[in-house]
Amino acid sequence: MSHTLFIADLHLDDSRPQITELFEHYLAGDEVRSADALYILGDLVEAWIGDDDDAELPRRIANATHAVRKAGVPVYFMIGNRDFLLGEDYARRAGFELLDDGTMHTLYGRPTLLMHGDVLCTDDLAYQTVRKQVRTPEWKAHILSMPLEARRAFAAKARADSKAHTGSTMESIMDVNVDAVAGTMRQAGVTRLIHGHTHRPAIHRFDLDGQPAERIVLGDWYEQGSVLSVTPDHAQLRGLAVG
Repeated sequence: MSHTLFIADLHLDDSRPQITELFEHYLAGDEVRSADALYILGDLVEAWIGDDDDAELPRRIANATHAVRKAGVPVYFMIGNRDFLLGEDYARRAGFELLDDGTMHTLYGRPTLLMHGDVLCTDDLAYQTVRKQVRTPEWKAHILSMPLEARRAFAAKARADSKAHTGSTMESIMDVNVDAVAGTMRQAGVTRLIHGHTHRPAIHRFDLDGQPAERIVLGDWYEQGSVLSVTPDHAQLRGLAVG
């Protein structure tokens, strides 16, 4: 059966090798290799420090995703808040086709808006302020001009700061704003949105200007895998067990 696969928020990191192995195993399996396409909607890694990172993990990821592309399955990648420094050089090595946040693709006849999801969390003002700062070309150029070890130290501090912010902020503030969701979907002219970021996997069905609509939230890969399979007839979220 025709199917298209979506994953996000894998946060791959050397501290959780079992998740990296699950990722590699899943991408080598029949479900992925027989898919119409594989979409990765951001936060593939815990922290991306630049395409010139000489660590083993980026090489393993590129090998796994490039093999999918070589098997004839398009691999689409959208940056998230952890890997926004990923660029064209790594995309070529990994076999990625880069997507802008807010891209619309038609899946089996249905226009679908694709996002990482963080811009929808408009109640988290502190996060949105930082996001705006670090996405500027000047800021990114400054970080990428630093030696690798300095960037690794910076990334470690950024992860600690993010964990502190998450721990001190109400969960409702870090979730999407429903008005932002409705406004974004209305502007795009769609009744289906797929995104990640919030780590709250679910299929939300609601009314949008008198039409049935749905917002599908992808799950994270901290403890297990999570995948969305979209077919011409339905969409299904499910977990992937480790081991």
